[in-house]
Amino acid sequence: MTDPRLNSAITSAAKDVEDYLASHLDPAGNPDLAGTPERLLAAMRHGVLGGGKRLRPFLVRQSAALFDIAPEASIPAGAALELVHCFSLVHDDLPDMDNDELRRGQPTVWKAFDPALGILAGDALLSEAFVILADPACHADAAVRAALIAELARATGPTGMIGGQVLDIEGEDKPLTTDEIMTMQRMKTGALIRTGLRMGAILGSAGSKEREALDRWAEEAGLAYQIADDILDVTATSEALGKTAGKDTDQDKSTLVARLGLDGARQRLAACIEVADAALAPFGDRAASLTALIRYFAERQR
Repeated sequence: MTDPRLNSAITSAAKDVEDYLASHLDPAGNPDLAGTPERLLAAMRHGVLGGGKRLRPFLVRQSAALFDIAPEASIPAGAALELVHCFSLVHDDLPDMDNDELRRGQPTVWKAFDPALGILAGDALLSEAFVILADPACHADAAVRAALIAELARATGPTGMIGGQVLDIEGEDKPLTTDEIMTMQRMKTGALIRTGLRMGAILGSAGSKEREALDRWAEEAGLAYQIADDILDVTATSEALGKTAGKDTDQDKSTLVARLGLDGARQRLAACIEVADAALAPFGDRAASLTALIRYFAERQR
């Protein structure tokens, strides 16, 4: 069972990011968006607001907290990371990708509007992420802002999330080996989870050994999150998930569940937790929230 304190912390952080993004995506709160076509802005807001656990911004907050950075100081960086995550979901749902009609219990962006606007809304969310990071309100030090931008760009691009998505698509045409599946998942899902930790470390001016420890944890946490997601795709209902269940099987996707079976995938998930816990040892009790968080990833029901 998830620690109630962790649930409370996740809920509080999610509200902070939701409020920030709602203001940023409203011309009344962000005059720079004045003149945005009405349907485009509506599609962007549909793809971002009103749902989601905001776990990636929570990772930024928790990582930064290890280095005594106040929660509010990590909100812009976390919000930028969340916009990239939302961009990826908007594009993943498109007819030429996963062809999903349901996301967070609501019609996906392309279904609520149309596929062309879904593409453009996703593109706009991606660009807004970097607008946030480039703003001095994100951090007073331009060098820190540049480091945040570079980190998020690398995680998003061809050696990160987008490259992982390509491997995922290729895995529909030919079965991937276990190692290939893990590589794909580390890129597709793990890249943004790893970047959440790295962005917090950048904000906190972490040392190289501390960053290495967080990287090790993030590698296992990202894999754990994806394995849990793949298990839920097989075991949960669409109503429980808030999105279409069984899509991986229907599309012949290469997953660890397909490769190892449910029991094998659950064993690999348990191994991820063990390795991740060991990685956090140098931080002691300060990392208790991250220790609890990977279990939250593993035990979530949606």
